[in-house]
Amino acid sequence: SPAQKLVFNRVNGKRPQVLPRQVSAPEECYTLAHEENVRFIYEAWQQVEQQLDGSQSGESACGPVQYVEKTPNPGLKNFVPIDLEEWWAQQFLAKIENCS
Repeated sequence: SPAQKLVFNRVNGKRPQVLPRQVSAPEECYTLAHEENVRFIYEAWQQVEQQLDGSQSGESACGPVQYVEKTPNPGLKNFVPIDLEEWWAQQFLAKIENCS
């Protein structure tokens, strides 16, 4: 037998009062171009890090030079750099959870 349909009757023939929806934060959407740019920057930075590692071990005479301040800024004393790979992993998992 076919499944029964649910029928909602209006009270006194009136439409139910519609409550305004809460506006949620917009979901971040990444375009293909955005992801390509991020991939390009990531891969370029990996090359720079490899070259820096090579120059520290004496393999390369020329290449990138790491800038180090002679007098560190006290305002940046507690600065913690972001782990970009961890951030991307969290974004990826959040996107999966939101889709399911």
